[in-house]
Order: sequence, then C-alpha cells, then structure tokens
Amino acid sequence: MKSAVNCRESLSCGAKQPVSSLVLAILACTMTLNLHAQTFYPAPASESPQSWFASGQAELQRALSQTHNTNRAKNVILIVGDGMGISTVTAARIFAGQLEGSAGEENSLAFEQFPAVALSKTYNTNQQTSDSAGTATAMMAGIKTRAGVIGVNQYADTGDCQSSLGTEVPSLMQQAAERGLATGFVTTTRITHATPAATYAHTPHRDWENDSLLPADAVQHGCKDIARQLLEFSHGDGINVALGGGIEQFTPANKSDPITGRPGARQDSRDLTEEWASRGNSSAFVWTKAQLAAIDLSRTQHLLGLFSRSQMDYAYDRQVSDTTQPDLPTMTETAIRLLQAQSGDDGFFLMIEAGRIDHAHHAGNAYRALNDTRELSDTVQKVIELTSEQDTLVIVTADHSHSLTLGGYATRGNPILGAVVGNNDHGHADTAPSLAQDNMPYTTLGYRDGPGFAAEGGGDPRYMIPVAPGRHDLSGIDPTHPDFHQEALIPLESEGHTGEDVAIYARGPWSHLFHSTHEQHYIYHVMRHAYGW
Repeated sequence: MKSAVNCRESLSCGAKQPVSSLVLAILACTMTLNLHAQTFYPAPASESPQSWFASGQAELQRALSQTHNTNRAKNVILIVGDGMGISTVTAARIFAGQLEGSAGEENSLAFEQFPAVALSKTYNTNQQTSDSAGTATAMMAGIKTRAGVIGVNQYADTGDCQSSLGTEVPSLMQQAAERGLATGFVTTTRITHATPAATYAHTPHRDWENDSLLPADAVQHGCKDIARQLLEFSHGDGINVALGGGIEQFTPANKSDPITGRPGARQDSRDLTEEWASRGNSSAFVWTKAQLAAIDLSRTQHLLGLFSRSQMDYAYDRQVSDTTQPDLPTMTETAIRLLQAQSGDDGFFLMIEAGRIDHAHHAGNAYRALNDTRELSDTVQKVIELTSEQDTLVIVTADHSHSLTLGGYATRGNPILGAVVGNNDHGHADTAPSLAQDNMPYTTLGYRDGPGFAAEGGGDPRYMIPVAPGRHDLSGIDPTHPDFHQEALIPLESEGHTGEDVAIYARGPWSHLFHSTHEQHYIYHVMRHAYGW
C-alpha cells in the first residue's frame, strides 16, 4: 500500500506527465489515503474517485456522440407535470431513489435521461407568476395569454364572455385532428380542468366547467361550458381518448352518477356521458379500472373514461386503498395503444398530465407531491417502452413552479422528507438533528407560503385548509409521514405558484430545438415543426 509520502513522491513530477496519467495518479492516491475513512452515509458501494471521473468521461462521450434527429415526427406526446418545478424534480428524484433503498441523490427520473434539456419562461401576459390556464394555452396554442383564460388570446378579459368572442385560438390537438391524426389526453385532474381543457376548449374563465357555473351574461352571449365543448369537439374525427376525473361536470342534477350515486352538477338535463356512448358501437364510456382494462382497443375509436366525481385520488392514496381508479401509467398505456390502433400511418397527438402534483403543493403536503412526481416518471418510462425515439417526439415539462424549497445542509442520504441531520467538523454525519437558532429541528423541505405545519393525522391533505403557519417544535414528530404538512413562512389558505423558470426535457425528432431559455409558447412551435406542418 502506498503511503502518503510515496503518493507525494509519485506526483512530484506531475508537470512532466501526460494529463491523463496525472489524473489517474491523483485518483489512485486519493483512494489510498481514504481507505480507512469511515463512511456514515448510505452512498452506493460503487462510488469512488475513479468512478466519478469515469462517469464524467462516459457522459462526455454520450454528449459527443449525439446526432440530431430530423425525421418528421409521426407522433407527438406532451407530458405536463402540473406545478413540477425544478425543486420538485430534485426532491422527487431523491425521494424515488430512497424508496428503492439508495442514498437518493444519485438517482435519475426517467425523463432526466432525455438528451435535450432547456428552460421555459412561464409568465402570463398579465401576471408575473402564472396560472395553469394561461400556461397550458401557451403550450397548446403557441401564444402567451392572460391568467385564467383557456384557448383565447390576451384581448379577452377574464370572465367576460362578450370580450372573448373572436379571440379564440386553435390548439395543436384541434389542428392535429383536422389533419387526420388520432388525438387524446390523459390527466389525474378533472378532464375539464385547466390543462386538459386547453387541448379542446375556448373560454374566458377556467372555472366554467359545467353550465351551472356560467354567468347569465355568458349564456346570453353564447359562451359554452367546458364539458359541453368536449362533447361538441368538431375537428376531424373528434377526440379519440379522454381519461381522467370529473364525472360531476358531465351528469345532470336530476340524475345520480355511477361512481358516487350523487346528483351531477349540470342544469341543462344533458347527460354528456350517455351522449358520448350513444355515438355508435365504436364509442365507449367507462368509470372503473376494471372496465378500462376490458375495453377492446381494436374496436373502440372514441373512449371516454371518468374515474372520480372530481379530481382523481393522489397516487399515494390510490396505492394504499382499494380504489376503482386506474393509475396514470395504466391510463397512458391504454391511450397510446388506442391511438396507435386508430392512427395508422397518420400518427397521433397525446397530452398527458400529472395534475395532482400541483394540488398537493397547494395543500403544503410534499409527500403526495413527490409521490405523484414519481408516478409521472413511471408514466414516462411507459411512454418510452411503447414508442420509438425515431418517430415520436416526447416532451416533458411543467406549466409553472411552486414555492417548495430544499436546503439545510443535510448529510448525504438523509431522508428527503426528514429533519435535517448535518455533518460534523470532519465531514461525517452528526448523530442528532440540526437545530435552528430557536433551538428546534427543521426539515429539508419547506414552503415559502401556504397553510403550514400539520403533524401526522393533522388536517386533510386532499383539501386546501388553514393549518398552522410559522415555526413548530418537530421533536417527536415524524415529518416523513404521508400526512405531514411542511412548515410555511407566510400564512395563506393555499400555497401558491412561483414565477421561476421550469425545465423542458425532450427526446425524438427535432428535440434538439430545445436548447436555451425559451418562452413557454415556443413549445407549441417545436411540436408543429416536428410534425412538418
């Protein structure tokens, strides 16, 4: 074994050695000097100075070997993690890795392996910090617009039907259907919610999801509710697949829905689910995962699936309960296989949304936000398995970010949802949580604003409820529990969006066009170009 002296001697003439030899000598000596250093964190056993250097070289070679795919895209899949800012991606990466027993920091989500990565500026034309309606319209229609409006330009005043007439802008999905492509979307929110609605609807207010929510003047001037617009989608052969939640928006008040047995919300007595199913033998409506699994995709041209009264359950709650709701990867696989069967040589367009990441953040519940992000990663992996990089452009992005922060100098491998345990003066893990100046422990994750702290069993994470903002003594509290709500500085009923850029990850034809910091509506223009329109 080399001693420290021998190492110094072997490196003393380093200036005369080739750079590669010098680097390897440094690495070998570093390894030798650290053989007896105790490791306190659960780092992968394969990690070493040599492995870090080798992995850097391997990544460089992968980058150098990349070529631009300029094929015409047969298919385009836009995947939106609603509220999935960069801090959410980082925390979810660690969370997912730790669930698999690793330290977590070295883990990667499926879409983080995509060759093209860029940034998206998410502001609306009238707001520094955006909402999901205006941002979804930007991605789907190629223009920025106001917050709160869907499928109309910035000259429509929010909530003013008359001002919106003539400001409608076509979505990429509408244009794809007109060109003969199969089309559809999948979401874990109500399918009339802002992001999915931007694929097919035009309205000056995102909340007009059923006719009972339309103001009298909107009815007078001819504005239609969002659910009705889904049924009256008249582009091409219509929408081929629409899967998500929100059956309440489609069933009338004088009839019970098949999921909960409660009356619907519609006042026009129309049962839009029956209208969808009555189009012919090729149209089907389902409301359970068993019914979805039983669908004959070779004989079904138009599939509507509504699996909850309002939003679908969070991924965690679907995993631990005997639910009749399918998960996002299953809905995605069904949608892709149906679109592939219906599209032939023409191809398809599909939008996939993990919409409840956003809702868990609004509630200040990081556990469910990260778990839904992990489910989105599993969904992306399913997309990779079912499609070819040669003819399918896949884009993964977010509409906006949230105020989730990640800090505190935790030691390597510290539970991402846990209290911060730092390192001592020698760089090894402490044996107790770090204390703030108020002599109380604190967590790695927290929110700038929102309802604030709730311990295990405190509050209902499915709803945005005031809990307890400010600092709390977390001694004896398990912050890794799914029902724990992170602390928040500013007391708000609902944690809010933030205005920083979000990431774009892409693979497939023309994905290299994502290369810089882009305006969010640029995403539409890349998708359109990839199709060759």
